[in-house]
Amino acid sequence: MTTEQSPLSRQPTKLDYASPTQFKFGIVQLPKVEFFTTSATLPGINMGSAVFPTPYKDIPVMGDKLTYDNLSVSFLVDEHLENYISLHEWMTAIGFPENRSQFSTFRSSTSNTPTETRAKSDQQPTIGLVEASTPDRSMYGDATLTILTNKNNPIVEVRFRDVYPVSLSALQYDQSPTDVQYLTADVDFDYTIYEIVTL
Repeated sequence: MTTEQSPLSRQPTKLDYASPTQFKFGIVQLPKVEFFTTSATLPGINMGSAVFPTPYKDIPVMGDKLTYDNLSVSFLVDEHLENYISLHEWMTAIGFPENRSQFSTFRSSTSNTPTETRAKSDQQPTIGLVEASTPDRSMYGDATLTILTNKNNPIVEVRFRDVYPVSLSALQYDQSPTDVQYLTADVDFDYTIYEIVTL
């Protein structure tokens, strides 16, 4: 059975294009990075596929597990390197290259995310997104990428859960350029999942 639709009913009602400059990025753990953000990437997702073998052509079958790309953000580095240092301290606390107190100090006093315990944290973790998530929120931060209209009104929010940095770019100082090009840094975040919410 086919459903007939008129050509007019199939036309889009919103004809404005998305502008790459109309966005706002926010992350609880890094307020100074948030202020100086120059670009942010809405991560792609990949489901992959399986192959059903046959004596003739192998038949592709849809996959059943999503893989999320990293959240990539670029930001201008302030003169005192405060926003760069805040990211450096977060990564150092996670890796604690010198001693374990780096982890505990960040968790108790440096982190901007309050320490709290998820429900069921005292029970054995089970297979599932919420139950398997970490109970200690102080080492993570939630982030939001807000998409704006051409009049700077928010229309879509991309909400990232349990964000943490996985890479931070180097800063290159160079006296050879004739014009000042202010330093920017790139950071990649991993996360549990993100959702796209229409406002």
